[in-house]
Formats: sequence, C-alpha cells, structure tokens
Amino acid sequence: MAPFRTPNSDPPKHEMQYFPDMTTALPSESGEFRRVLWTGLYSQLVLMTIPVGGDIGEEIHTRDQALTFTSGVGLAQVGGKEQKIKAGDMVIVPAGTKHQFLNQGPTPLILYTIYSPAEHRPTAVHKTKEEGEKEEEEGIDVPPEWSQRSRKQNIEEGWVKAEE
Repeated sequence: MAPFRTPNSDPPKHEMQYFPDMTTALPSESGEFRRVLWTGLYSQLVLMTIPVGGDIGEEIHTRDQALTFTSGVGLAQVGGKEQKIKAGDMVIVPAGTKHQFLNQGPTPLILYTIYSPAEHRPTAVHKTKEEGEKEEEEGIDVPPEWSQRSRKQNIEEGWVKAEE
C-alpha cells in the first residue's frame, strides 16, 4: 500500500478522496497511534494502531464514531457492554457513550474510524497515545471550526447547495 498523502487544514474540495484496499492492505504494523487521513464538513477519517497490550483510553465523545478493524484482535467496551473484536468487525459508538478498546492479541490492533463531526486537527499524527492526549490537553489537537458548522450554516455560506 502506498503511503498516505498528508492532509491539509483547508475545508475539503468537492472532489473524490480515494483510499484503496482500506480493509485488506493496511500495514500490519505502524509506528503511529493516530493519523488523520481526511477531514470533511461533517466527518473525519482516522487510522489508528493500538500496540500489543495497549488501549485507546476510556473516553466519551460528543460525536458519533464508527470503527472498522482491519488487523488484530481485541475487546470493545461500549456503553457497559463488552464484545470481542477482530479484523473485519465494525463497532458503532453513539455520541455520549463511554467506550474503550483494548488490544488483546500478539500483534497491533489496527483500525480506521470515522468521526461525525470531526474530532481531531486535520493534520494530526500522533506517534503514541500519550502524545495525542498531551496535544488534546494543551488545546493543540482540536477540529477546525469549519468542520463543526451546521448544515444550515454551510448552505448559507455556500459550502454546500440546498437540496432542490
């Protein structure tokens, strides 16, 4: 798989973004805990690698999240329920739901996730969970204002056209 291009911080253009072989050719190992691949007006695509014995950290978001696992095995803890997870599985985390994902296998647990709306800075790359947490605490890793606007505001400002 070719390396991912570096995203920019600008609002998205009205053009296709293509990521081939996302479920079959992601690297089985990655040196990065989190890498934002794309940020749109209403969603964000992020690649994550949870190291052996690691986790994402228990958290609650104010946005919806869908996680698709491409490599490894682990445990999803979402809203008080537990589910074993493996490559090929998807887990939905509704906004406001406490969740945690743990790597329980001998290899990294790799996934891509879609946040709606965006959760991270469009150019964020965090080598470790600790680096990501530090940037969040320091207010560095925040989504751009343009990714948090309402549908009505985007129509009024000309970012999208109203349905006819």
